[in-house]
Amino acid sequence: MKEDWMGGFDEQGKGLEISRYFARFMLKLAGEKSSELFLAACLVSRYTEKGHVCLDLSSIAGRLVAEVCEGAKDDITCPELGHWISELRKTSLVGKPGEFKPLILDDAGRLYLYRHWEYEKTLADNLKMRLDRLYGDLDIKLLQSGLKRFFPDPSGKGGPDWQRIAALTSVYRMFSIISGGPGTGKTLTAVKILALHVEQAKGGPLRIASAAPTGKAAARLKEAIRTAKEELACSSEVRSMIPDDVSTIHRLLGTIRGSSSFRYNEKNPLPYDVVMVDEASMVDLPLMAKLIQAVPHKTRLILLGDKDQLASVDPGAVLGDMCDTDRIHSFSREFAGKVAEISGEKISAENLDKERGLRDSIVILSKSYRFGLDSGIGVVSRAVNEGDGAKALNILKGDSGFKADGNEKYRDISWRQCPPPVKMAKALNELVIQGYGDYLKTDIPEEALRLFNRFRLLCALRQGPYGVSQINIMVEKALQGAGLIHPQGPHYIGRPVMVTQNDYQMELFNGDIGIILPDFSAGNVLRAYFSTPDGGLRKVLPARLPAHETVYAMTVHKSQGSEFERLLLLLPDRDSQVLTRELVYTGLTRARERVEVWGREEVFLKAISRRIQRQSGLRDALWG
Repeated sequence: MKEDWMGGFDEQGKGLEISRYFARFMLKLAGEKSSELFLAACLVSRYTEKGHVCLDLSSIAGRLVAEVCEGAKDDITCPELGHWISELRKTSLVGKPGEFKPLILDDAGRLYLYRHWEYEKTLADNLKMRLDRLYGDLDIKLLQSGLKRFFPDPSGKGGPDWQRIAALTSVYRMFSIISGGPGTGKTLTAVKILALHVEQAKGGPLRIASAAPTGKAAARLKEAIRTAKEELACSSEVRSMIPDDVSTIHRLLGTIRGSSSFRYNEKNPLPYDVVMVDEASMVDLPLMAKLIQAVPHKTRLILLGDKDQLASVDPGAVLGDMCDTDRIHSFSREFAGKVAEISGEKISAENLDKERGLRDSIVILSKSYRFGLDSGIGVVSRAVNEGDGAKALNILKGDSGFKADGNEKYRDISWRQCPPPVKMAKALNELVIQGYGDYLKTDIPEEALRLFNRFRLLCALRQGPYGVSQINIMVEKALQGAGLIHPQGPHYIGRPVMVTQNDYQMELFNGDIGIILPDFSAGNVLRAYFSTPDGGLRKVLPARLPAHETVYAMTVHKSQGSEFERLLLLLPDRDSQVLTRELVYTGLTRARERVEVWGREEVFLKAISRRIQRQSGLRDALWG
């Protein structure tokens, strides 16, 4: 048996070395020498590190290991599927679904680490139990009245009002998903849904909880709810009963200091009648499983998110699997009839002799109210989402075949050939001074945080000449050269920091962003200031911060749940498996007003041709 089939100790090699240690540990537990077990354990470990929930043996059987695992160097071939499964079944460490073994191998040839199999089964079983649960005591006339007030018919309307249908679905069903890109009105629709729920309560108690995966996403949702509810066509009493408190999912579930466990769980469920979660695409499999276990079956659960965005950093593409991304499903005739009866909206439907999956619980919003016909960001992002890289590139470059209102070029987008590494610092200099200069001229924390979020530099990679680490160094030098910052040690006035590891005791979580400024109330001692979901501020001594990093530049992954007025999306000068359609789409749509893309044409086109395909069994479990 050849155990050292993967070598190298670069960034990838270190990850492979961890997987090899895991595989050796599995062999030690099994008390046997099995090259099939060693290879399977090593690959399932590596695949879960890369965001997959499981290892689909059928997709890699008979192929070179170097083809299916980035960083592997030796010409080792994976066993044929039948032989591989047969040998794994013989070992004491591989069990069938339902058995308590370190590795679980299902009938479809998917190999799981036990905890990921358990998370997936927990989530799938819990969702399926909710699918046919309807709210049994609706006041239909009151609901119809609310739908007409909140979603009045626009003049010359063509086609269904999907926001109205989404609202009806989320009131009528106990579980619903509202998906759509930026500017499609997900949050506004959600606020109207909460108003409909309050009206149905008729003055009685109604406990509502709203949450998001990160602190910045929670803060954005809070502000959106607070603004939107003031414009609702409802009584002041109803308006006052819509809470604008928003927490992170971790805070909602009740973090226990010094532990990764939560206060609320299956045995101690959340005490709410309605739970709404925004930015659901960012929620990984373990957290979604824990969340749905803590939500009682009698509680309405509403998920909001963009199914086409990047999946979570940790294992799973949960929202995409729930929505069965890339496949189109019509509603059942039964539900379409109910929609027509209550709202008057006519939607496509079909007779179903098999399981419906989640089709009657999902509504997709496609009309963008932020990016109109004159928006290059909207046109390019749609082309990217559709996989038309050539069209997207031509629009970015201002090709005369694509015009906005007769202009030769959209004014909110631009393309630039990516400079070589030796010229990158000079190319960035003026841009970053202009983008970050304003926030560095104020010492008021609230103002600094607001101004800092007007511009951002997004990278596809973490390492390398075009990665976050190197670009942050370049930005720091440019700002120092302009006299805007004066670094003396790791912590200095104006340094933006991003937390990279959850700290339940400090209540700071991965992705939270703060700025280091002097605390005038404490003798100008430096503090890191963070916005809180309730609109306030938290200040922390830099020495007490959990793991963190400088964040002038950040990865596209870390930018999820954020919006910036302007941004630069920086792609590397060569292809990488990290570059995908979802990454480019997510990066583009973080901008509200203007986006620049720096890259190489061939790299951009290759990225648009590649989709994220995370291996899991959740989609099959939900859709069959």
